[in-house]
Amino acid sequence: MSPPPVRPSASPPADLWPVRRALISVSDKTGLLERAKALLAHGVALISTGGTARTLADAGIAVTDVSTLTGFPEMMDGRVKTLHPGVHGGLLYRRDDPAHIADAASQGIEAIDLVWVNLYPFEATVVAGADPANVIENIDIGGPAMLRAAAKNAAFVAVATDTDDIDAVLAGLASEGGTRAGLRARLAAKTFGRTAAYDAAVSGWYAGHVGEATPAWRTVGGARLQALRYGENPHQSAALYALPGAGGGIATATQVQGKELSFNNINDADAAWELAASFPTEEGPVVAIIKHANPCGVAVADTVGEAYAQALACDPVSAFGGVIATNRTLDGPTAEAVTQLFTEVVIAPGADAAARAVFADKKNLRLLLVEGAASPVGGGAGLDVRTVGGGLLVQTRDTHRLAADDLKVVTARAPDARELEDLLFAWRVAKHVKSNAIVYVRDRVAWGIGAGQMSRVDSARIAAMKLREAAEAAGRAVPMGLVCASDAFFPFADGLLQAASAGVTAVIQPGGSIRDAEVIAAADAAGLAMVFTGVRHFRH
Repeated sequence: MSPPPVRPSASPPADLWPVRRALISVSDKTGLLERAKALLAHGVALISTGGTARTLADAGIAVTDVSTLTGFPEMMDGRVKTLHPGVHGGLLYRRDDPAHIADAASQGIEAIDLVWVNLYPFEATVVAGADPANVIENIDIGGPAMLRAAAKNAAFVAVATDTDDIDAVLAGLASEGGTRAGLRARLAAKTFGRTAAYDAAVSGWYAGHVGEATPAWRTVGGARLQALRYGENPHQSAALYALPGAGGGIATATQVQGKELSFNNINDADAAWELAASFPTEEGPVVAIIKHANPCGVAVADTVGEAYAQALACDPVSAFGGVIATNRTLDGPTAEAVTQLFTEVVIAPGADAAARAVFADKKNLRLLLVEGAASPVGGGAGLDVRTVGGGLLVQTRDTHRLAADDLKVVTARAPDARELEDLLFAWRVAKHVKSNAIVYVRDRVAWGIGAGQMSRVDSARIAAMKLREAAEAAGRAVPMGLVCASDAFFPFADGLLQAASAGVTAVIQPGGSIRDAEVIAAADAAGLAMVFTGVRHFRH
């Protein structure tokens, strides 16, 4: 088979470069036909592969199969089709380098000026729960190779990973007959980000597949969902990214109404949804109110409206300007109650028509609807990743769930059935409170929360202060028989005694202090029941 003719080369313009041949290979064929026709209308010859070539040919669009270019058929179930000098030489040779031009001419390699590739749906395959063999078959090899080659040679070649990119190229062809260097550079930067995120998804899945929680190399990548006005403060830039293969978290929420979300809104919304979604719907409606990433009210009740009222009563002052999340569909009466307080964001799995109508009157309030559980799934997405100076700090997410059978009674008195239920509730809430965390609970309602203090006894004092202030504001008495959850052990008896003075009768804590015996003795002397979990829930 004779090679295609070599197009004479000329010195390129300083900025504008023509598009005469394009290679298209797309898994997602949305928008393919109309854009292929538009390229043809601009005089661009089309090369394509496999199913993409068949789709174009079936639509009557002139296309050259890549096997004609390479002189080899696709083989090995399509694993090998574009890995050939006829393709990569056409993408990589510099149009301004005489040696490159001579090499291309001697081998019959013609320039390829545009590559449009969207990759095999690896991330979607993982999310769909495919078996390992299918996941591996959806690891794209030729696609990333072509994208990277084109992006490397962005001085001359335009590269597209989605229809937005192709539309930008078409706009350049329509207005100027080619692509400008600035556009090609931006497309190259986007492409390297896309291939890096793709490889991150693959490596994350493979690490999980072989049971490596801390592999020798860890990569994290994601697709930008939205640019934000600014970060935590106005002088900081920010954006929200979706992790490949993730689902069910705040990043996948649908914003029904309200102002644009800020960095702080999203951070607080994530904390609120994580807490609310940790309660399955069968455990009853729960409402969590979050301020600065800390719960200031949490309650379970018979209805969402009752849960909201009881959560708000915990700390109505701090709830002003907060974020509210529930694990149940919002109804009209609850929406009416929520809109009586200035609230930044409301998050739920759903909202009925009456609730949406109520919220619509509050144009600035953001309503987010989230499907599924809070904890994301997929390759690498079950990780907690934070930046530190010069590096990434990575850990598996804290998904531990405690059952009554896991508890060890360490005091002379065991908790009764009501105390035990409240202890388990308080423990689950404490997991979502910044350390040092103390949570006072009665009847699955948080009455006082002490968060983020440098000493545990100060957290206990603040929680007691909060419950007294809330009770006084509501004109009600502090309930008797409170329980207390501490996210880590009491290093001394003083924090435990502070809780006892607030009306606590039962305590849940990890244990493990060198002074456990002293703390247990203090609990016995005060008539408290105390259980150890053997598990700590620090949240920094």
